Amino acid sequence: MLFSEHSFIQKNRQVGSIEVICGSMFSGKTEELIRRMKRAQFAKLPVEIFKPAMDIRYADHAIVSHDSNSIPSTPIAHSSAILLLGTETKVVGIDEAQFFDDELPHVCVQLANKGVRVIVAGLDMDYKGLPFGPIPALMAIAEHVTKVHAVCVQCGAPAVYSYRIAASENRILLGEKNSYEPRCRACYFGLSDDKL
Repeated sequence: MLFSEHSFIQKNRQVGSIEVICGSMFSGKTEELIRRMKRAQFAKLPVEIFKPAMDIRYADHAIVSHDSNSIPSTPIAHSSAILLLGTETKVVGIDEAQFFDDELPHVCVQLANKGVRVIVAGLDMDYKGLPFGPIPALMAIAEHVTKVHAVCVQCGAPAVYSYRIAASENRILLGEKNSYEPRCRACYFGLSDDKL
């Protein structure tokens, strides 16, 4: 028996998805998340935006890009709180996802399976260049992954690493330009031409 393409499509069924926006510090992750969320609002879709309660760098109840673009958000301590959102919500935005618990991918799958478009932004690597929090797992299960790049402050090449200039060994250090700078691979690892 031959199946047509239409055999697999259920009419009137809203299918959700997971999108991940990742990259280094100063690469425009939050800016891109805000852009996508504002487009959803412009389309009159019900949206909810979440951020970790610990991130109070710019505002308590908003996500704010380094370029001072902002959108209201709800701070939460645990990713399971996202599941308490209203049933009318069609698009969920999550910023600074690297700071959330390991349940975040499971929460995102539940939302997407209910027909919600989930857009997640966060650092894919910590300052040591290691995979950070739930971002790698989210990248694996996402339908769409956008890796954005900053500009290396040392040489101007595309930067994928967040080089810490502040004196701290803690994995989590909320900061901005006084704590981190974006660097390319060569400048992050100190690779000179004679080492290449």
